[in-house]
Amino acid sequence: MPISETSQWRAWLERMVGAEGMLDRLADPDDPQARAEAHRLLFAILATGYQTAFADPDHPDFVPSVSSILNTVGVNPDFIYGAARIDGSGVYRLSGTRGDGVFVFLDLVAGGLGPMEDLGPSVGMIDLDACTLGPDGAFDIVLGGERPDHAGDWFPLDPRAVTIGLRHAYYDWGVGRDLRIAIERVDRRVGGGPVPAAEIVHRLDRLSAFVERYAAFALGYGQRQRAQGFVNRLEYDDWAGRGGVAGQHYYQGIFRLEPGEAMIIDTAVPDQVRYWNVQLNDPLWNTIDWMNHQSSLNAAQARLDGDGRFRAVIALDDPGVPNWLDPAGRNEGSLMLRWTGASSVPEPTLRIVPAAELRSHLPADTPLVTPEQRDEMIRNRRRGAQWRRRW
Repeated sequence: MPISETSQWRAWLERMVGAEGMLDRLADPDDPQARAEAHRLLFAILATGYQTAFADPDHPDFVPSVSSILNTVGVNPDFIYGAARIDGSGVYRLSGTRGDGVFVFLDLVAGGLGPMEDLGPSVGMIDLDACTLGPDGAFDIVLGGERPDHAGDWFPLDPRAVTIGLRHAYYDWGVGRDLRIAIERVDRRVGGGPVPAAEIVHRLDRLSAFVERYAAFALGYGQRQRAQGFVNRLEYDDWAGRGGVAGQHYYQGIFRLEPGEAMIIDTAVPDQVRYWNVQLNDPLWNTIDWMNHQSSLNAAQARLDGDGRFRAVIALDDPGVPNWLDPAGRNEGSLMLRWTGASSVPEPTLRIVPAAELRSHLPADTPLVTPEQRDEMIRNRRRGAQWRRRW
């Protein structure tokens, strides 16, 4: 191997080694469990970044930068995500069938979290339900250029756009039809040769630097909330320009339980709301394994009490209530609740109670879930998570 190539490889490795400094942002940097999980996060970031590092706006494709495996930065268990690289001066065609999910959003952004992007604002949003759909949900959309003689929909394309972020949401996992979508650039012919060597080097350079940048974003989330006192308290955010979508409202914070404690989340539910969920994340802002734990609930999975309110319980041991949020053995992590397209934005309350006295703090008609019933609930959850499209 030429010396210059060897030096380049070592430079990339040394840059990634520098990302270990991010471990100082852990709540307890000396905890060996926390450090091991942080090291695992660094490897996950490398895998996450590679998904889009070589994305080509001339040959776009919706690829998954986060998923049930790469569950970083609070990925929503109900969403299937994709990202396609585009050129804001180009013309693109989107075609497929909508499926039976809650919604399909296409967010046109001037930047993002990927290795080839810097953070930038949303410059357009497409709600597929506002488009022309055929009887089977078929759509045919053109983005950019002059308005064409086209039976489907057309949207102008902001020249600043570099990525289309795709989210499709599902309440009933594994039930009904999934979204089918294809994207193609239509103002150029398909084809081309290999990626030039200089471009490969440039993209790997960005990818090697991405590990530290993304780690700072992920670990900084919890660090900031702890510093601002949002422990067992919630803050409001809309994540505008940082990955959030229009009309989506978030309440988020850190949960922290002492031995023998449980937390009750209590909130009204908007009279009208297109989508809502609540989920738990670990201290590194990875969504807790939602296939094997009931670490999230959405409107279809949750049980509302007789007064119409939603109450859930975070507890280390199964409290035998329908709306248990399982932290998978963690006494600390982060909590996020989303309201999307809601007529109001109720603020949840958090209350710490002795786990042994939990039932006295819940409505008298709260059902009892037996261990056998819970096991079947988790098995149903596992099957649904695998039956649906996952990436």
